[in-house]
Amino acid sequence: MESKPVTPYVVGSKNPLAVAINCAAKAGEWIKSRLGDIKAVNEKFSPQDLVTDVDKGAEAMIRKLILTHFPSHDILGEEGVAPGAAASAAAWQEASSSEFLWIIDPLDGTTNFVHGFPFFCVSIALAFKGEVIIGVIYDPIRDEMFVAEKGKGSYMHGHTNRVSADARLEESIIAVGFNPDRQAAPINLKGITALSGKARSLRAGGSAALHLAYVAAGRLGGYYEVNLNAWDTAAGALMVAESGGKVTDTAGNPYHVGARNLIVSNGTIHQELLEVIEAAGATGN
Repeated sequence: MESKPVTPYVVGSKNPLAVAINCAAKAGEWIKSRLGDIKAVNEKFSPQDLVTDVDKGAEAMIRKLILTHFPSHDILGEEGVAPGAAASAAAWQEASSSEFLWIIDPLDGTTNFVHGFPFFCVSIALAFKGEVIIGVIYDPIRDEMFVAEKGKGSYMHGHTNRVSADARLEESIIAVGFNPDRQAAPINLKGITALSGKARSLRAGGSAALHLAYVAAGRLGGYYEVNLNAWDTAAGALMVAESGGKVTDTAGNPYHVGARNLIVSNGTIHQELLEVIEAAGATGN
């Protein structure tokens, strides 16, 4: 009997996807239990960029669970990196040579969480030699677990995700972000203003990871934002690609984990999005 080829990134006795799902579920439920019971809120890079004891506790929980199963793997987590774009870019550059790298945002949408606005999530990705192979995004408020595995599709609670069928930008709802970096904010606002006259409508939920998951699920036609971090995008970018969509930087180059300025779409409206952002001088490049 011919043996099946071994998938190179499945190591140890525990499947990495199962570990990622378990980590996201446990951290998400704990985060939900702490809603309205935050012990400490601090500013990171600016008054718009917050961190709480819940962010730090959730990341510690996820790290412990991952390293229990995969002690030789490396981890890049938001709360282990100094604030600011330069520090984030440097952290990714240092970690990018890892063979197995877990990329974690323990609480994407911290400002929403602090204010009780129910749009936040846990985002966990696993990269193998710089390429993301697993992505999990969990919204504990809606109990929605978005899952993607490279080459095997994208799912939410067992149902296959597919991007929207929007044929034109004017038919699409596009997500945008009000980036907490004050230097990036004017660039984002240029893009937002330009898109407001072209798209059917805009949405700014306050969680990059959930915006990406919603594009993958067909709830949004696309998403634009500059100055994002690896932990904001890694899981969701794989999800969009595995759902039939497209992820590039704002210049139209293929996505890689270090890309900071993104345009994401169902694929069909991608060129329109690129052209609007370029014409507005809002690429951030």
